[in-house]
Amino acid sequence: MLKTYIHQNKGTCSTQVSITYDDETHIIHDINFKYGCDGNTKGVSKLCVNRKLEDVYNVLNGIDCRNRGTSCPNELAKGIKDILENKN
Repeated sequence: MLKTYIHQNKGTCSTQVSITYDDETHIIHDINFKYGCDGNTKGVSKLCVNRKLEDVYNVLNGIDCRNRGTSCPNELAKGIKDILENKN
């Protein structure tokens, strides 16, 4: 069954990211950032589609943008962590 989780981003140009995924297989079906660098967020989104939540989390967790302590990809990883820890 497909589910959508919306994560409220902190410290980035994008204000939120929505993650649509299959609850049983953990395969990502769609990712949409609200605001942010349009080309970069679209690129990150396309690279994540059809990949497992766990795999995307492992790749994106900890990426920093301009010494902010986070980034749009890192905020996506935080949203995925919430899903995996059933905080959605």
